[in-house]
Amino acid sequence: MAARWTEGNAFTLLENGEQFYPRVFGCIAGAQREVVLETFILFEDKVGLQLQAALVAAARRGVQVDVTIDGWGSPDLSTGFVRTLCEAGVRLHVFDPGPRPFGLRPKALRRLHRKIVVVDGQVAFIGGINYSADHLADFGPEAKQDWSVEVRGPVVAEIHRFAHAALAAGSRHSAHRRWWRWRREARPPPEQLPRAGSARALLVSRDNGSHTTDIEHQYRLAIRGARRRIVIANAYFFPGYRLIRDLRRAARRGVDVRLVLQGTPDMAIVKIGASALYSTLAKAGVRIFEYCDRPLHGKVALVDDEWATIGSSNLDPLSLSLNLEANVVIRDRTFNADLLGRLEHLMQHSCQQIEPQELARGGLFDVLRSFIAFHLVRLYPTVVGLLPRHRPRLAPAMPDDLVHACPTPAEDAR
Repeated sequence: MAARWTEGNAFTLLENGEQFYPRVFGCIAGAQREVVLETFILFEDKVGLQLQAALVAAARRGVQVDVTIDGWGSPDLSTGFVRTLCEAGVRLHVFDPGPRPFGLRPKALRRLHRKIVVVDGQVAFIGGINYSADHLADFGPEAKQDWSVEVRGPVVAEIHRFAHAALAAGSRHSAHRRWWRWRREARPPPEQLPRAGSARALLVSRDNGSHTTDIEHQYRLAIRGARRRIVIANAYFFPGYRLIRDLRRAARRGVDVRLVLQGTPDMAIVKIGASALYSTLAKAGVRIFEYCDRPLHGKVALVDDEWATIGSSNLDPLSLSLNLEANVVIRDRTFNADLLGRLEHLMQHSCQQIEPQELARGGLFDVLRSFIAFHLVRLYPTVVGLLPRHRPRLAPAMPDDLVHACPTPAEDAR
């Protein structure tokens, strides 16, 4: 679907699971008609069990509940966990399921990475937070730092349509076509929603069809138009050559360009890849901050005093060239100021700035690594484009002995 700007929206920034989960679970508890949820990770821990309880309660009171998880990101849900959802009437769908020859998943690098919730077509959530206990501070040193937004206003209808289109697109490649056709006809998405605020908003996605570079394009438009400030906080930073070039050009024309990246990564290769670009960026005047309190999982950015984005997309080859992603772009001074305040607090209290003189002292190996990394980003869009593509594919997930016990929507309709 083509992205379009909508007026009159309201956004509430939610930081980490402590702010995000109560809002999502509360909205699900108040749902009257429908809950549509997509996530990359759903773990069977205390957060996953809370989500399960909220979804089961909603389904039992007659709310239509559709949950889509990625088969790679959420591989270990027990039969009992799935059984409880199914018996309550929750429709649990797995993205790109299928046989795993020799334990391998075909096309495993192309994943459903979105994190979206829409409740009653009236309120939506979008961001980078999954459903797992490692998004809570009490998880310990490995707890993730991340953000999401609660969305109200006309753009929720766009998110709602997008979520329904994803379900419909997946169904066209499954054996349950009649099942899905009933669903689409029974629940048409709303066409209009009242104004809830003053923010302009754009839902932007990345897929393996006609929207392969939309998210990167929005980043580059904003960076090229920046006049005062660019702040990007991104967990997995290894973008393409064009985005690197735009950041360097912005810094050279006097824009205050700051990157907040992982200093305590959850995967060592993340820091190796990002730090290989440090010299190239620092020479142009880009300031680099490493977040050191715990792993950074956020995917947010702001430009000047109005533009901001938040969503599921990292700035790395997986997100920019392989995964299915969704971000929302926001034009609103109040939201921009709120996000800037949170990021500046992180930079002042939880980050270590990488000084250019430290990079200048690097040896031959560091110079060679930077050279290779910089030129590698020129090539990766072409290289990853050669990997096998797939159309989205969903399949109902339920224990084998419940296939006939749990009614399909067509049976419910009778």
